[in-house]
Amino acid sequence: MQSTLSFSQPDGIKPHSLFVFSVKCSLSPRMLTVAFLALLCASACASELQASSSSFSGEYGGHGGKQFSHSGNQLDGPITAIRVRVNSYYIIGLQVCYGKVWSDYVGGKLGKLKEISLYPGESVVQVSGRYKSYLRKLVFVTDKSRVLTFGKDRGKSFKAVPLHPNTVLRFISGRAGQSIINAIGFHWGVYPSKHENC
Repeated sequence: MQSTLSFSQPDGIKPHSLFVFSVKCSLSPRMLTVAFLALLCASACASELQASSSSFSGEYGGHGGKQFSHSGNQLDGPITAIRVRVNSYYIIGLQVCYGKVWSDYVGGKLGKLKEISLYPGESVVQVSGRYKSYLRKLVFVTDKSRVLTFGKDRGKSFKAVPLHPNTVLRFISGRAGQSIINAIGFHWGVYPSKHENC
C-alpha cells in the first residue's frame, strides 16, 4: 500500500508562511494496525497516570449548607490566590483564584475579608484546620514553606494532604450557607504546566 500526503498553499496565504509537506511511504495494513494500537495504548496510559495522581481529602465540617465545587475552575489554572472571610468564631466565606480567574464567592458577607497571593509556581501541599458544626480555621501550607492561617483555634482538628507524591491542591469543594461555610473538601492533582497569576 502506498500513501501520499501533501499540503498545498491555501488562498490568501503569503509564500513566506507556506508550509509544504509531502510524504511517500509504504505501509502494510498490519503495520497500520500496530501503529494505531500503540497510539491507543499511549493515550490510555496517559489517562491512567492522570487518574492515579488525583486524590481527595474531606469533607471536614458539620452538616447542612448547599454543595459547591470548583472542579470546573481548575481548568483556568492552578490556585494563585485565596480570599477567606472570618469573624470571631467561624470561617464565614471563601473565594479562590485559579490562574487569573476568581471562583464564585461562597458563604456570608459579614466579617473581615483576608486575601493571600501565592508566588509564581508556588502551590498548596497541605491544609489543616478546625471545625465543629461549621468550619472554624484553615491553615494552608505551601511548597515554599509558607504557612497561611485564617480563623480561630477552636473545635476538632483535621489535616489534609495528597495521597500521591508531587501533587498539589488543585481545587476545593464543600457546603456553604448564606452566612457561613459548613464544610470543605480538598482535591489534589498534578500542577498544570502553563498559567498566569491573579
